[in-house]
Amino acid sequence: MDVRGDALGAPWKSMSAEELENQYSPSRWVVRLGAEEALRTYTQIGIEATRRARATRRSLLHIPYGDSTGETLDIYLPHKAPEAFPVFMFVHGGYWQCGSKDESAFMVEPLTAQGVAVVTVAYDIAPRGSLDQMVDQVTRSIAFVQKRYPRNEGIYLCGHSAGAQLAAMMLLADWTELGVTPNLKGFFLVSGVYDLEPILCTSQNAPLHLTLEDAQRNSPQLLMALTQPADPTCHVLVIVGQHDSPEFQRQSREFYQTLCQGGWKAAFEELRDVDHFEIIENLTQEDYVLTQIILKTIFQEF
Repeated sequence: MDVRGDALGAPWKSMSAEELENQYSPSRWVVRLGAEEALRTYTQIGIEATRRARATRRSLLHIPYGDSTGETLDIYLPHKAPEAFPVFMFVHGGYWQCGSKDESAFMVEPLTAQGVAVVTVAYDIAPRGSLDQMVDQVTRSIAFVQKRYPRNEGIYLCGHSAGAQLAAMMLLADWTELGVTPNLKGFFLVSGVYDLEPILCTSQNAPLHLTLEDAQRNSPQLLMALTQPADPTCHVLVIVGQHDSPEFQRQSREFYQTLCQGGWKAAFEELRDVDHFEIIENLTQEDYVLTQIILKTIFQEF
């Protein structure tokens, strides 16, 4: 299927199939390691961080937020948790077809040390789950956390890569059917894809089976232009790495511009000297720039 059409206004449409595949293969842009080693390292750091978090932090693991076997989440609580605390929710990436909450607790130690609860969310990845289903699952996971901790001091949603698309879709969520309005105070959208149409022309779509209509229905870049902020005070930070591919960088910048045009309280950060994987791996470190951005946003230290 060729959905590229005219290239005006969308530079990816003039790319060859080979170049498009390259642009949307994040591991090929890692400068410190080979592609396969970068993926292995990222996974291993995530597994080790999760093992350590489960061993050293108060945790509630594999809590169901729905009926599907994939609809579970992990909750990591601060050691001296008061009755009310901010909640940081993380939606993992993996091109909607790999990744797991069980290897995603990168940020648990530095955030819980500062009094922030961390929730890592599982969802049914492809081919088991459709993209529409994943969006619905993340929506329900947030509603579940709000109902479980109704006195929370703000829910801060973070998504990485494909998880950033899922997180961005929450800016458009209709919460009325779920009977709760989550106390969403901030979004951290990290190295995301916000216009899914280019994905249709890459091998990443093989297990997803996205049609053009599916892609458009789940593209925040297209939908946000038609949406006014539900809460104008909610912070939306769009973040990308210096060594992300040019297409990932373009998508992030354009989505940030769309948010600004729509009246959202948005900011853009390009983090130096990190690639698509380091940008999340380094959240294990308290002094890492993104860790500090997250903490300052949560505690409003501007």
